[in-house]
Amino acid sequence: MKTKSLFLIALFCVSCSKQKMVSGENGMVVSTSTQASQVGIEILKQGGNAIDAAAAVGFTLAVTSSSNGNLGGGGFMVTRMANGKTFTLDYREMAPKSAYKDLFLDSSKNVIKDKSTKTHYASGIPGSVDGLLRAWKDHGSGNISIQQLLNPAVNYAENGFQLSKYEAKRFNNNKSFLSKHPETKRIFTRDDRNWKRGDIFYQKDLAETLKRIIKYGRDGFYKGKTADLIVSEMKNVANWITLEDLDNYTSKYRKPIRGEFNGLEVISMGPPSSGGILLIMMLNMFTAFGEINDIDVFDLEFNSSKYVHLITEIERRAYADRATHLGDEDFWEVPNEMLLSKNYAQMRVQDINANSSTRSGEIKAGDSPFSESEETTHYSVIDKDGNSVSVTTTINSGYGSGITVTGAGFILNNEMDDFSSKPGVPNMFGLIGNEANAIEAYKRPLSSMTPTIVLKNNKPFLILGTPGGSTIITTVFQNILNVVTHNMNIKEAVDAPRFHSQWLPDQIDHEKNSLSKKTANQLKRLGHKTEKRGYIGEANGIMIDGGLFLGGADKRGENSAVGY
Repeated sequence: MKTKSLFLIALFCVSCSKQKMVSGENGMVVSTSTQASQVGIEILKQGGNAIDAAAAVGFTLAVTSSSNGNLGGGGFMVTRMANGKTFTLDYREMAPKSAYKDLFLDSSKNVIKDKSTKTHYASGIPGSVDGLLRAWKDHGSGNISIQQLLNPAVNYAENGFQLSKYEAKRFNNNKSFLSKHPETKRIFTRDDRNWKRGDIFYQKDLAETLKRIIKYGRDGFYKGKTADLIVSEMKNVANWITLEDLDNYTSKYRKPIRGEFNGLEVISMGPPSSGGILLIMMLNMFTAFGEINDIDVFDLEFNSSKYVHLITEIERRAYADRATHLGDEDFWEVPNEMLLSKNYAQMRVQDINANSSTRSGEIKAGDSPFSESEETTHYSVIDKDGNSVSVTTTINSGYGSGITVTGAGFILNNEMDDFSSKPGVPNMFGLIGNEANAIEAYKRPLSSMTPTIVLKNNKPFLILGTPGGSTIITTVFQNILNVVTHNMNIKEAVDAPRFHSQWLPDQIDHEKNSLSKKTANQLKRLGHKTEKRGYIGEANGIMIDGGLFLGGADKRGENSAVGY
């Protein structure tokens, strides 16, 4: 890695230099919550495998990371077992039976403001409980009972846990939004003063919900009292998430998305995630551009104008394809083979000009023969045998719809906004969709979540992912490039400054200190518009180096790597 690159990374990370890379020989968990990461490690110490630990982490995050961890949302799990078996589990939310294409349009066919984000209609049928329990039952070690799996989460909910400065600040910064729904206000805000570090946060109703899952398993959520409470919460919205909807929900195993990059095998999530396909597409285009133009792209300097220009042009083309071709495969024929082919990548990069930018309006989706949250959360797990799990889960925007199920203690998602409410009209993250992602009953909305595992010599090498809405895919893409192209370790990779571009809007978003003044000026001369923004993503990853597990927790948030 070049000296200038090291200086740029050091400059970006000065304010957060106290955290170090964590190592372990028997297991590693990296998540957004110290409590959740520790719970995962304890499950491994009790004889559980990485699947057991991942499920326990997921349930704990529902308690300790209220803005993104969840029972009322969904997620994706990518797993590589020590025996070589790979599976991907889709427990994304589904549109209820009564959903229809023009749900969020008025009589003039205009999008109704906030209906897809801040009302009961914003919520899809939750999938997290079904998915976590299914993974545990199907692929767990058999050594961990459901009591062991959920008791830590119950304990944190019932007996409380100390709020960190970061979590207290989240509650306080979102007080106005959290006060809009009476039950959410009761649980997550204080009337006497703001939350502060060290306050004990209790969630008694959530503890009881978790206990019902322990007692009845899946039926403790999708049937019985909890299901009745969810339906009761929908009393002001006729027939939205019914008992029938809850009973019909099921997680689904999907075919993993695979690609090859510089001798490594990349395994990621397929539709309804757009992440895996776009990730492989962008890696393919990166290589293809070098081959077509006889340029050593692996020698481009980190975040130089040439590097940022190329990555931006690649990202724009990938996101144009996302808007046209991608959706839930149960409802839409996604041209996976075409999009993932090396030939397609070569075709897509042919019009990239090294000396000038391409306006987004000039970029169209490739011909075929036939959206999202800043408050997502990601965690990575590996056990002593090499079983590896990459999980990204969400309730969409921070604190989802802001609606807490009265008596059950958990916040409902607002994932319905990830559908295309109207072709050509962007969602809250600026993502545009067409008919492929139109609203239909029991359909799953398109997602950017990109849980990924990278193999080296047929063994796990990287386990990574990130929150960040539309920036998720580009963050994972850049993290892989950081390791493979710029020779960073996992901690350097997740901490390195980032930038992001998508098809629309026509600009490069970048973090403070991610672009030097010289680079920014050079990009402007190439025709790019640059916009400074806050943090992009909070990547959490594990690198396997020989027999050592190296945990990288992104310094952008309150992330935690725990190993043993």
